[in-house]
Amino acid sequence: MNDTAENMLDSTRQENVTRILDAAERLFRHYGYGKTTVADVARDLGMSPANIYRFFASKVEIHQAICGRMLAASYKQAYDICHLPISASERLRRFVYGQYQMTLDTMLDEQKVHEMVVVAIERDWHVIERHIDSTHELIAGVIREGIAAGEFAEQDADVASRCFGAATVTLCHPQMVAQCLAKTNRATVDELIEYSIKALK
Repeated sequence: MNDTAENMLDSTRQENVTRILDAAERLFRHYGYGKTTVADVARDLGMSPANIYRFFASKVEIHQAICGRMLAASYKQAYDICHLPISASERLRRFVYGQYQMTLDTMLDEQKVHEMVVVAIERDWHVIERHIDSTHELIAGVIREGIAAGEFAEQDADVASRCFGAATVTLCHPQMVAQCLAKTNRATVDELIEYSIKALK
């Protein structure tokens, strides 16, 4: 098989994978993760369940792929913000605001989506751990630049990044965001961000 034919096969496969993930995410959002079956996804796409299984071994694999896609979008947003030509403090501020807004918009827009995210977190998938590690590396880079520019105090940037993440986790962790939204005895988004940035100085 020549390269052109292989590329066409890869492209067709990716199109099918994307169609399956789009349909599954739509159904998970509408009916809930627990109530949606592979047969439901197949029916929505007008194909047989066997065809779905050519691309994904199980509903769990489909769910994991959707989770990976959400995290990739989150990382891209974080990467773009962390590389803006502005001060380190402002990049960190925009990063946390961006993650908070994405959590609200993408993961908490409906209770059914929240269920899907909670299941993913409870399964402790490696894709989530890798995302956390990659995000910590991004933030550590921003902190190093802040230290070099005299914005932040001299310190271990990796430790500072992990601590910054822990201090703002209630603004980025779907379950914590959901629990804190209606609480009046919690620090506000602005208060928590400013406190965390001040700690770096």
